[in-house]
Amino acid sequence: MNKQRNRCAAALLFAASAVLAGSVSAATLNDVFAVAEQLNTQARQSQAKIDALTEETRQLLAEYKTVLKEIEGLKVYNRQLEKQISNQEDEMAQLAASIDEVTVIERQITPLMLRMIDGLEQFVSLDMPFLTEERAERLETLREMMDRADVAVSEKLSQILRAYQIENEYGRTISAYEDTINVGGTDRLVDVLQVGRIALMYQTPDGEETGRFNSESDQWEPIDDSYKSSVQNGIRMARQQMSYDLLTLPVSGPENAQ
Repeated sequence: MNKQRNRCAAALLFAASAVLAGSVSAATLNDVFAVAEQLNTQARQSQAKIDALTEETRQLLAEYKTVLKEIEGLKVYNRQLEKQISNQEDEMAQLAASIDEVTVIERQITPLMLRMIDGLEQFVSLDMPFLTEERAERLETLREMMDRADVAVSEKLSQILRAYQIENEYGRTISAYEDTINVGGTDRLVDVLQVGRIALMYQTPDGEETGRFNSESDQWEPIDDSYKSSVQNGIRMARQQMSYDLLTLPVSGPENAQ
């Protein structure tokens, strides 16, 4: 009976041990799977971080290369700017020198321009008395211009030269205009015919009197009617009322040089 009890107890212990061993094995596998899954999760997370860092590094590298290119471009641009600045400094130095020269020239040219106006005025006063008001106004305008500070020296000189050019053109042009002249002490309204500087004629509007300016006597004087048609035609030519043609006019001979 005791032996039988011992056998039963041993069988029970063996069964208990087997059950306990199976439970321990199952628990160990679950733990291993859990740890493995945790490691896989951490590995995936680490890989994701690595991938993110790799992409960030790639972007930074691309930006770095772009910045390097920009820096190289800026270096080239700066070198070009340095050349331009150097050239501009040279130009500024030349301009400064030119300004100094202009100041000196200005001091010298202003008296010259005043003498030119005086010479032109003297020339007009000694010339035939045609377009007297127009020429006097031109001289007056030049003198007023010389006193103005808002007119550049170059413009003043240009206007003076233009006045000389106009006076020069009078010597090869023909013009006709109305004017009041003094003939024998009497003021007369007449048509004046200016033919260069070789003849200065007049004719009354009714055509009854024809005359000329005598440079020797410095006076207006009537002439015979043989020049009446020529003067009348000359006036019409100057006013573009007929085609240009030959004219017969009295011309004073040249004076002997003293």
